[in-house]
Amino acid sequence: MDSELRERVERAARTHALLNAVKYDSDAEVGAVMGPLMGDNPEFREHSDDIPGIVGGVVSEVNGLSADERRAELEELAPEELAEIEAEDEEDEHTLPDLSNVDDGVVMRAAPNPNGPWHLGHARMPAVIGTYKDRYDGRFICRFDDTDPETKRPDLDAYDAILDAIEYLGFEPDEVIRASDRLETYYDHARELIDIGGAYTCSCPQGEFSDLKNAGEACPHREKDAETTREEFEAMIDGDYSAGEMVLRVRTDITHKNPALRDWVAFRMIDRAHPRPEAADYRCWPMLDFQSGVDDHLTGVTHIIRGIDLQDSAKRQQFVYDYFDWEYPEVVHWGHVQVDEYDLQLSTSSIKELVDAGELDGWDDPRAPTLASLRRRGIRGQAIVDAMIELGTSTSNVELSMSAVYATNRDLIDDDANRYFFVRDGVEKAVEGGPDAGHPPVHPEHEDRGRRDVPADDAVLVEPDDVPAEGERVWLKGFGCVRHVDGAFEYVGDDIDAVREEGVPVVHWTPTDGVSVRLRTMDGDVTGVAEPGFADTAVDDVVQFERVGFARVDAHGDESVAYFAHE
Repeated sequence: MDSELRERVERAARTHALLNAVKYDSDAEVGAVMGPLMGDNPEFREHSDDIPGIVGGVVSEVNGLSADERRAELEELAPEELAEIEAEDEEDEHTLPDLSNVDDGVVMRAAPNPNGPWHLGHARMPAVIGTYKDRYDGRFICRFDDTDPETKRPDLDAYDAILDAIEYLGFEPDEVIRASDRLETYYDHARELIDIGGAYTCSCPQGEFSDLKNAGEACPHREKDAETTREEFEAMIDGDYSAGEMVLRVRTDITHKNPALRDWVAFRMIDRAHPRPEAADYRCWPMLDFQSGVDDHLTGVTHIIRGIDLQDSAKRQQFVYDYFDWEYPEVVHWGHVQVDEYDLQLSTSSIKELVDAGELDGWDDPRAPTLASLRRRGIRGQAIVDAMIELGTSTSNVELSMSAVYATNRDLIDDDANRYFFVRDGVEKAVEGGPDAGHPPVHPEHEDRGRRDVPADDAVLVEPDDVPAEGERVWLKGFGCVRHVDGAFEYVGDDIDAVREEGVPVVHWTPTDGVSVRLRTMDGDVTGVAEPGFADTAVDDVVQFERVGFARVDAHGDESVAYFAHE
């Protein structure tokens, strides 16, 4: 390599090393510099043996600079690229609207009902809360609202599954609370509410009370004295009543213009035992509005995000807050998130029914719209978070486009995903002439990773649509050009001009004795053969099957299994 070319390589490498270091606010890496360097300068490729050493020296020099020195030099060498990085940083930081009243700190909570693992829609809450936590150096509480052992019965496995999902999304709660551990706290606040005249026990049949409430008329128990109410509430706690026999109501305004706010139920009896052993003996359970309202105050929550359909919750809870002279948190209401691409409903109960019926293999079935499924397919949690943040906090219903998730994920995984051939429904073709093997690159943008050895001794497999007409040619990637003659592939050379100037199509291929692979996709399982080197991949590696798409390696054995991520 002459001195002039070496200077060009050093200059270009320095710019890319500075871009890499400034963009990610860390030391530059040779591998991350090599890809864009060679992509922007194809004329460097014929010197690929010498360039990694030059780049290594440049990267060492750049890593010896301070962050300010790197930014200053990049502003001189590539001011437009630096401006783009700064614009991206600004956009990433402020995609979500700022919260109001943050001077005294920000404490937010995700309050999942642990009745099953999370579907994709559940990711929105921790994504937004985690982002706000980072922006304001706040606190993130995960509170399991598990005080309904009947209609939304907790799944014991869901507690850890949900915490795993939050970790997968890139966040860690500062505090984890299980409401079912806090019954005595709720009882104490109910007793206090009774003593100050804010609650009364009621044994009206549900239908009868509903009629009175809708008419704006008080039930006969409303004026019950606090002592009697207290005695009957203690009997509820002791389990002396069965389901439906007695409730504790918050005394609000029986003539309120919104019937949903009139004397709402704070505690009710549930005969079915809670699945958690620690809570199995309790029969008197708080309703969510009471439990959540008390917990938000006691844990110092400053800002609540909830669905627009739950506006009445804040209004109900405000009555309790007024009785106790508490200040209600700031509230942000948002619309529902809908997800395209999936045929299945975003509903924990609906997905559970399909799993229990065997129509889905499990919560991580590739067809399931769950975080467990996306994780198994090789989708990075950050891709989901980025897409959720883009939705903002509009009160309108919004649609999450999976193409946005895939686009971000592609950017996250492409650099690390080595390439392999995988042929579906392979057609066997004898190969006449040519080398014994093909040598496609491990990664087209990382020549330092070397080349693969794909045997082509006697015959190869190609996909049916890639078989050319008799007499026509195709380019077997990494091997060379072949002509379809008498049902076989006749080698005709390795002049790349056949592709560049004559338009010969490039196709992938494998030897006939490659690795048997089952590729699990949203449309069902696909079987085929991968090149032999695929057997050396590790479980959890994300690879790109060339011309097929990205996939996560799930298992190796008599048949390897991979989960399709996206194209």
